[in-house]
Amino acid sequence: MTATDPIRCAWCSDDPLYQRYHDEEWGVPCRDADSLFEMLLLEGFQAGLSWITVLRKREHYRQVYRGFDIDFMANQSDEELQALLQDAGIIRNRLKVYGARRNARAWQRLCAEHDPVEWLWQFVGGQPLIRHAATLGEIPAQTAEAKAMSKALQKADFTFVGPTICYAFMQATGMAMDHTTDCHCYPALAGG
Repeated sequence: MTATDPIRCAWCSDDPLYQRYHDEEWGVPCRDADSLFEMLLLEGFQAGLSWITVLRKREHYRQVYRGFDIDFMANQSDEELQALLQDAGIIRNRLKVYGARRNARAWQRLCAEHDPVEWLWQFVGGQPLIRHAATLGEIPAQTAEAKAMSKALQKADFTFVGPTICYAFMQATGMAMDHTTDCHCYPALAGG
């Protein structure tokens, strides 16, 4: 970090990819169904790994899943999924690869019954939850809202949607704004 670098949340490293994600995407309210689907899957892929690992593979995921095309993903055969498990450009975890197809199918059902954007945002009352945390230690790993979302997603047959993953998803998509108060992103996203 140089004297001209803006102050960022303490979790953000000096990796340019991470900084761009932090500055331009994390905590910014997202109300695009396709982007929400992609991020829900990416957060599930992260389970047990670091977020930078997923970010570095994101573009390849977009290629193999045709831009996270829900119909394409939902209709992948077992043979296609087995072939994906050989692709070093993704996280080669069988449960996660098969879980992506399951989640695409669950998303199709969700979209048939609800507006997925409104349905997901209902867990925060339709507006971002703004936290005014001075340090990372003040930010929880999960919240009551994330637990409610997790329970509803599991009931809808999604996988890799535990409360911690759901809260990370909420943070990533701006449903929860957890930039710390010293971060250069905080004023604009906190409404100040």
